Amino acid sequence: MTALIDSNVPQLKLLSKGKVRDIYTTSSPDHLLFVASDRISAYDVILNNGIPEKGRVLTELSLFWFDKLKHIIQNHVVTSRIEEMPEEVHQHMEQLEGRSILVRKAEVVPLEAIVRGYITGSAWAEYKKSRTVHGIPLPDGLLESEKFPAPLFTPSTKAEQGAHDENISPERAAALIGQDLYDKISVVAVDLYTAAAEYAATRGLIIADTKFEFGLIDGELILIDEALTPDSSRYWPQDGYGPGRSQPSFDKQYLRDWLTSQGFRKGLEGGPDGQGWTMSDEVVQGTQERYLSARDMLLK
Repeated sequence: MTALIDSNVPQLKLLSKGKVRDIYTTSSPDHLLFVASDRISAYDVILNNGIPEKGRVLTELSLFWFDKLKHIIQNHVVTSRIEEMPEEVHQHMEQLEGRSILVRKAEVVPLEAIVRGYITGSAWAEYKKSRTVHGIPLPDGLLESEKFPAPLFTPSTKAEQGAHDENISPERAAALIGQDLYDKISVVAVDLYTAAAEYAATRGLIIADTKFEFGLIDGELILIDEALTPDSSRYWPQDGYGPGRSQPSFDKQYLRDWLTSQGFRKGLEGGPDGQGWTMSDEVVQGTQERYLSARDMLLK
């Protein structure tokens, strides 16, 4: 099975190309077409090869979570059914079906809304150095992968393509987007995480952390982009969980660990030979299996 690295919809104008999603304008002036490719990134670097069917897994999970959490906040989804999209999209059904969503245009809030239920990843690295997470002071004695007493809202910048997101303090985030909007986002993001984590727990999964993105339509705050996928979240199996060590996961951590083992570090984003980073077949298969496991545990 071949991975779809680049979508090809010549009848539509390609508005932007992200790490995973290709965004097109349509004949409907109020709507955009989001196409989830099979590209994958780690440490803000897009790998040369992709994960077959990954875009469809992300789309299926996002649609599930958008619908499940709409009682907390509305989202940008119009339809995922190709036949309900503008006519110029229909002829590309084979390529786009299962990986495309027609969405409402929104003004993107330039902030990554990260919610952490457990201390891991960059949060753990910062805590070991300074006993802080995103500049927020925390008590001594926390263990790797330990659950926080309450979910922690930890924003980051939303970097342009090719640049790195930067973890920032709540004070800096509020200055960036305005205190009122920051307050709204910080509350709703924690509410979304809490509801999702409670459901995931009934399916044998821990959501260690996740990232949300928000937009504004006529002043109304809505959820946009994707929701609680293995690209934007850390999923751990409940079975065998224990603080004091790293956890097995159904997300990109497997790929991050492989990249690190291959010598990846800051300054080597272009690969050891300047040709980028290419996953081995084993890593492609291992990553795909983890994404499919997360989907199946949540949905089946």
